[in-house]
Amino acid sequence: MENNLKFISVLSVVFLVLLSSIAFPFEGPLQIKNQYPITLHANQPYLESAATESSFSAGLSHSSTYTVQNSASWSFNMDMEITELNLRYKRDIKDLFEIGLEVPVLYFGGGFMDGFLESYHSTFGFSDYGRSNRPENEFLYEVRRDNALVVRGETGTGLGDVRLTLKKSLMSSGDFGLSVKGDIELPTGDAKAGYGNGSVDAGISVLMNYYICQGIATYWNIGAVSPGDVRGYQKVELKDFVYGGMAVEADLGKGFSLLTQLQVQSRIYPETDLLAVDRAAYLLSLGGRYHSGKNSFELSLAEDINTAGAPDFILNLSYKIKI
Repeated sequence: MENNLKFISVLSVVFLVLLSSIAFPFEGPLQIKNQYPITLHANQPYLESAATESSFSAGLSHSSTYTVQNSASWSFNMDMEITELNLRYKRDIKDLFEIGLEVPVLYFGGGFMDGFLESYHSTFGFSDYGRSNRPENEFLYEVRRDNALVVRGETGTGLGDVRLTLKKSLMSSGDFGLSVKGDIELPTGDAKAGYGNGSVDAGISVLMNYYICQGIATYWNIGAVSPGDVRGYQKVELKDFVYGGMAVEADLGKGFSLLTQLQVQSRIYPETDLLAVDRAAYLLSLGGRYHSGKNSFELSLAEDINTAGAPDFILNLSYKIKI
């Protein structure tokens, strides 16, 4: 993992040094959401631009998670891959605010990446966290507290928790933007199967854009989320959590840009005495975007650099059109 981090960091610096300083219509941070199964439904934030817009986007994300750990009170058994289709609609009501709607559709399965990941880990000498001790590409998703079932997932497709958003611009100048955003996540997903948490979640955040020069934009987010309880086979009270992140978007010319970002969030579950759940989550992402007229496409990869609270990786492909 340390070698991964060094490689991504060096690659980011090289691209930043090679920047041209051509005017560029910046699109904002990569649209990556933490897909860790037990917190996926707890109003997981995206990093966002402070600018308001009218747009429709479709994002396709695929992640792999392996966490099989037990303590005196808790058992987390997750060996699975998640594919998520996320449809997002935003409408900028001029001089007032931006409203938004997000509809996620989730697929849980055993996946197809175990063989590749085993080769990857062995080639570079990385730990596989015990993944090789289980059958290849076999699905497992079960959470227990005091040996009583909380969540039991099954292979299949389901609707996740639908989110409503409201963003208000507070300041917008040539090289600086500041906004505040609030959101509510509705309990539309099946909590017993892990597609939702069965409760209403709420969040608030402050978003800032700062354009260093014509070729480089930075985005800064800080926020707090109050998730509702998990209401699966039994109730689990989740903790309020804070998050923050920053992203850099760099113009490479001819409609292409490079993005790198880091997102951090505090733990969400009550103390479990398990490092994979109790520590903060860190997602480091690197991606590219192509912009043409009203359309943009992006491809990105996010790595779990703290081996806690996040999938091993998240691969994301998205399309957005301004309307």
